[in-house]
Amino acid sequence: MKPENISSTVDYIKKLFKSYNLNYPLEFKFLDDEYDMLYRTEQRIGRILVYSSFLAILISCIGLIGLSLFMTELRTKEIGIRKVNGAKPVEIFFLLSKEYLVLVLISILIASPIAWFGINKWLQSYAYRITLNPWIFVVVGLIVLFIALLTVGLQSFKAASKNPVDALRYE
Repeated sequence: MKPENISSTVDYIKKLFKSYNLNYPLEFKFLDDEYDMLYRTEQRIGRILVYSSFLAILISCIGLIGLSLFMTELRTKEIGIRKVNGAKPVEIFFLLSKEYLVLVLISILIASPIAWFGINKWLQSYAYRITLNPWIFVVVGLIVLFIALLTVGLQSFKAASKNPVDALRYE
């Protein structure tokens, strides 16, 4: 059946079906509509997961910014003393950022097996499914580390590039 002749073909089939004088009505469905109905729920769940993931990432970045601002305010005098004693901005940047990166690494190590287990359970409901490659979790972990480093790194770099006199005068 050609897409441009669907209505005429359906009318022909209805007329042919009525010519046999059968006692039950003609019900027909298109296969592409059936497949669409099968996967409509997964499409909705996927859309909801994308939006909720974006919201969770946004909230966690705001939390990381707040926490890094708080920690740099607490360590302002320490940063000033380190800069006066010759610490480079890169060293101060890594000093302030490594705490958060360790926490993010721990969270990745906790979340990855849970995600792997959940995705495997979900994929078992399909007749045709993919096998999960561990590289997916490595790539996602690197992306999360990059986002965390970017979020915390901006605040750490600001604190590391400040004039040490201002930091010592602050106290």
